[in-house]
Amino acid sequence: QVQLVESGGGLVQPGGSLRLSCAASGSIFSINTMGWYRQAPGKQRELVATITNGGRTNYADSVKGRFTISRDYVKNTVYLQMNSLKPEDTAVYYCNVDKVVAGTTHQLYLEVWGQGTLLTVSS
Repeated sequence: QVQLVESGGGLVQPGGSLRLSCAASGSIFSINTMGWYRQAPGKQRELVATITNGGRTNYADSVKGRFTISRDYVKNTVYLQMNSLKPEDTAVYYCNVDKVVAGTTHQLYLEVWGQGTLLTVSS
């Protein structure tokens, strides 16, 4: 079974930086896209950034120029470097992977979500 373990959330002051990590485990053979989504209180979950297995990235307009997504293909880990943080970035950040092939039978998992990590941007 594929599992995602997120880390790196916490409390940071406006203008500060933080890096989130998400490691996928479970005898993984391949992963298509890895990404980050977030959900603020009272709002719907929204895309933050994604990165494909070819390295193509996509960002929400609200984070362009401030956040950088990267991926370690050997460790099956995705990172989100967040700079110039704003109070409106406060949310639970969820890791997401899609089209994961894992296990001895090369089972296909269409989508897997992490448990979420809370980022609070406040002075």
